[in-house]
This record gives sequence, C-alpha cells and structure tokens, in this order.
Amino acid sequence: MFLIVMGVSGSGKTTVASLLARRLGWDFYDADEFHPPENIAKMTQGIPLDDSDRAPWLAALHALIQHSIAEGRPGVLACSALKQKYRDQLTADAPSVQVIYLKGSYEVVWLRIAARNGHYMKPDLLKSQFAALEEPSGALAVDIRPEPDEIVEQILSTLQLGATGAAQA
Repeated sequence: MFLIVMGVSGSGKTTVASLLARRLGWDFYDADEFHPPENIAKMTQGIPLDDSDRAPWLAALHALIQHSIAEGRPGVLACSALKQKYRDQLTADAPSVQVIYLKGSYEVVWLRIAARNGHYMKPDLLKSQFAALEEPSGALAVDIRPEPDEIVEQILSTLQLGATGAAQA
C-alpha cells in the first residue's frame, strides 16, 4: 500500500505524512525534495509553477510510487497533487494507492504559512494554490484544524491501519 497525503502548501502535509509513516513503520517521502532546482528557484521568486514545470517532477514521483509498490515497500508521500490530472498521473497503474486530502480554509492555511521561516513557499503564492486546487473525490478528506497526532489517529482509524501498517480485520 502507498499513501499520498495531499493539500495546499501549509496544510500540514509533511508533518502529517512523516508522523503517519513513522507510526506505520513505512518509508516517508517529501515531494518537495523531488523538484528540480529550476522549480525551486521559480517558487522562491514567487512565480507559480505551470504544468510544463511539473511534468518531470510528477514523472519522478510516479516512478517512486511504482518502484515502492513493486518492491513491496509501503510508503507515505507528502505531495500537493492539487489537480485531478496530477493525482491520476501519480496513481496510474497503482490500485493500492490511497489519497488523503488535508482540507482547510484559506485563512487557516495563510496564517500557518505566514508564520513559517525559511520555506520557499511564500504566503502570496497561496492564492494560486487554492485557485489550482481541485478537491478530490474518492480521497479521505481530513480537517487540518486538529493537532497532527489527532489527524494521524483519524487516518489510521478510518483506513483501519494498525501500527504495523497492515489493515485490521
């Protein structure tokens, strides 16, 4: 099984996904680490990425998911995956992938981003993130307002995953 924890920047993807992976004993991946330097430079300058910028990034993430599943190594990926076509690309030929959508209001997320230090995503780019967001159907939607540990517990309970990562009977 492979989990994709998605949402806009500042929704808690990295925090929740890393906690979830630790609890399950699975591999954790941060999609931000797969961006080519050109993408990071654009975002640092406050320039939103377009689909041509995202294409090699999404291909690398899809390959990661496919390889992990083929190797029998469950994993958790923190990834914005804002559009349905991105999620379709990430989950193509991978029926054992579950998308988890961290859902929150613009105001809550903006306050979180404004409080960050040293992150390339600037608060001004948040508008473009919400404009691009296509809320997923078929995903597990989770409210971002509770504490991260509570969100992880909700995910584990809803997906019926125990501490070992196996589905509970």
